[in-house]
Amino acid sequence: MNLNRLRKRAAGFTLIELLIVIAIIGILAAIAIPNLLNALQRGKQKRTMSDMRNLAIAIESYNVDNNQYPTATTCPTFPSAAAVASGSFTLLKPTYIAQPPFQDGWQKPLLYGVAGDGQSYTVESTGRDGAAGPSAPTSGGSNCGTTTDFNADIIYSNGTFIAYPDGPQH
Repeated sequence: MNLNRLRKRAAGFTLIELLIVIAIIGILAAIAIPNLLNALQRGKQKRTMSDMRNLAIAIESYNVDNNQYPTATTCPTFPSAAAVASGSFTLLKPTYIAQPPFQDGWQKPLLYGVAGDGQSYTVESTGRDGAAGPSAPTSGGSNCGTTTDFNADIIYSNGTFIAYPDGPQH
C-alpha cells in the first residue's frame, strides 16, 4: 500500500518545480518583449523609409518627363509641407507609381512640399509621435542627419534622406 502511494505522488510536479519554470519563463519574457517591441518600431521605420523612397522615385521620374515636380492636391509652398491626401498625386498614377503611399508605418499621413519654382521637393514622416520632431529641418538645416529616436522625423528631399534613423533606437 505504501509503494502505491509513492507511485501516485511521483507522477506529478511539485509546487517548487512549477514556480521555477514560471520564473524562468518570466525572465525570458522580460528580456524578449522589449526587443520585440523595438523590432516592431524599427520595422515601421524601415517601411516608412521604403515608401518614401518609392514615392520619391515616382516624383523624380515625373520630373524627368515634365521638368518640374508634381504638386499634391493640398500642398502649400516649400519648405512647408502638408499631409498627402488620398486624392494627391493623380499625375503620378498609374504611369510612375501604381498606388502612392499616403501614410507612414505608424499610420500617420506623409507630408509633401514643393518649392515655388517646382524644382525641389520634400517628403516627410513625423515619426511615431506624429508631431514635428527635433529632426525637422530648420532654416539652417542644423538638426538634420541621423537620429536614434523613434519619435524623430524622417525626411527625404531631392533624392536623399536628410533626417533618418541610424544605430540603436529608443
